[in-house]
Amino acid sequence: MADEPKGTEEEEVEVTPEATAEEKPKPARKPRAKKAAEPKAEEAVEAETTEAEEAPAEEKPKPARKPRAKKPAEPEAEEAVEEKPAAKPAPSRRGRKESPERVVVRAHAKYVRTSARKARLVCDHIRGKDVADARAILTHTNRAAAEAWSKLLESAVANAAENHSLDGDDLRIVFVAADEGPTLKRFRPRAMGRATKIRKRTSHLSIGLEPKE
Repeated sequence: MADEPKGTEEEEVEVTPEATAEEKPKPARKPRAKKAAEPKAEEAVEAETTEAEEAPAEEKPKPARKPRAKKPAEPEAEEAVEEKPAAKPAPSRRGRKESPERVVVRAHAKYVRTSARKARLVCDHIRGKDVADARAILTHTNRAAAEAWSKLLESAVANAAENHSLDGDDLRIVFVAADEGPTLKRFRPRAMGRATKIRKRTSHLSIGLEPKE
């Protein structure tokens, strides 16, 4: 170690710091981004838009909306009322349409002691016939219900003469009807102590007459 020259150690000491300084170059500074310029540009654009929006609003004010005129409803209602046709007369109880000028004379017989089915077999022969023809048919009909129909026909002719001053020979039968009435319940004794029900039927007879045309 004594043989080594002293200059070598000094050189090494002097060279090492410079070499390290030269080996590590300083990093280049990055340019700062211009942040202030962008907001100013945005503010300028916003100011231009607001000025553009405010300018037409001040120059051209919007006209006020006029209130819509209400249409008069009363004249229309009156016209609608005038256009409505007159009310039609209510139909009769049995659903038959009758004109106001038409005169129909009615007669009814209730609780007749015959069934409605047997009464209909007789009234089908006199429907639409004249009074004279109906009298002849009922006189020669061999059924018990024919007597009840004959009495009812004479009652209707009497009503026409009394209430409407109509002649019986000038009338014809418009409608005849036989409706079911209440049934009477009876019992009959049978064999081995039993009882059988007996139904005694009744009917309601109706007839209508009108003058011939």
